[in-house]
Amino acid sequence: MASVRSVNVGRPREATWTTIGRTSILKEQVRGPVQVGELGLAGDEVSNLRHHGGPDKAVYAFAREDLDRWDEALGAEIADGQFGENLTTVGIDVNEARLGERWRVGGPEGPVLEVASFRTPCNVFKAWMGRSGLDARAWVKRFAADARPGPYLRVVVTGVLRAGDEIEVVAPGGDVSVSEAFRAAHRL
Repeated sequence: MASVRSVNVGRPREATWTTIGRTSILKEQVRGPVQVGELGLAGDEVSNLRHHGGPDKAVYAFAREDLDRWDEALGAEIADGQFGENLTTVGIDVNEARLGERWRVGGPEGPVLEVASFRTPCNVFKAWMGRSGLDARAWVKRFAADARPGPYLRVVVTGVLRAGDEIEVVAPGGDVSVSEAFRAAHRL
């Protein structure tokens, strides 16, 4: 069964190592229900609106299975939320999800999220990995070469979700997967 393993939110924090002087990449797990609005999760605030946030990047999902692969590659345990994701999922290949695919999270009253685009790794992500004690050498290149960036989701129907909620694909989307779109955009 596909489900939400953890719900992760963050607020802007001072970060002199970023070009804008702050970041929201540090996410903390939320216990209990979280309201999902048109621009994302309650308690989650975007620092750099030029590259993140907005209706087409309201929620970021990353699979626990992919984090586990990075555990092995980096030789360290990667916590849920470490990659800045709002939803850490299990049991669904988020990178094979099709653009336009819709997910209902948490049953009939839960929010409906639509796969809108993919994450592009940046230098803040690289610096964050290094500051977290992980091997950040050529991180942007390594993450991109994996072509499993996780999707950004738009909120089609608002609602409440929580860790443990089932993810149900309720509409199939188009012909292009998240990974295929990423490879095409980055000429991989």
